[in-house]
Amino acid sequence: MDVATDAPHLTWADVHGPARAVVYRLLEEHDPAIARSLHDDGWRGHPLKPIGVTSPQFKGAPQKNGVYTTSPHGAIWFGSPVPEIAAALVTALARRTEIVWGNARLRVRGFSIEVAAPAPVEGLVELETATPVVVRHERRELLPGDEHYIERLAHNLTHKADVLGLPAPRSLRLLKAGPRRRFSVRGAPRIGAQVRVSMEADPRFVDAIRSWGLGLDTVQGFGWIR
Repeated sequence: MDVATDAPHLTWADVHGPARAVVYRLLEEHDPAIARSLHDDGWRGHPLKPIGVTSPQFKGAPQKNGVYTTSPHGAIWFGSPVPEIAAALVTALARRTEIVWGNARLRVRGFSIEVAAPAPVEGLVELETATPVVVRHERRELLPGDEHYIERLAHNLTHKADVLGLPAPRSLRLLKAGPRRRFSVRGAPRIGAQVRVSMEADPRFVDAIRSWGLGLDTVQGFGWIR
């Protein structure tokens, strides 16, 4: 979804903080039952919610230390590997002329549906994220290079594969990591970093994870894959 705003910047609390509420509000508009079920119980017996979203991304935004600046060329990506959820999101988004994102009002400039080209065969694939990936171990948020990072990220991917009924990926490797990023979500910190990883995976899982994301808190805008 292409968006624009008159606000010259977003507050740091509004970068990722409103994402979950925006997603559930959209789902509730079209399918209150699925919104309530996902929020309260997760998806079909699993606590994970198979929904991905980005924070608002602004192309050409001026760089300013300590400020999340905007530009007239903003975009937000929404996705889900579950057709019922994806359809509800698409229907709700198609009706919107504006998204209220925290304290910012984002005018909708355009809307399109992207379908990723399917991965051709099972095997090694590289994925890079556009937003930081959040990973936790014993309530502590980990950064790439920390002990248990790959172990916990692989565990999360295996859990997502279980939710979708697909084979879990194998041989996960970290290829590149961006700088540490800290955001506030509903008053609590979230710490992570953008990453590029490789894994051996079923092409159906690769397609699914591209509309869901890597790591935890994907419904809050973390771990979205480019």
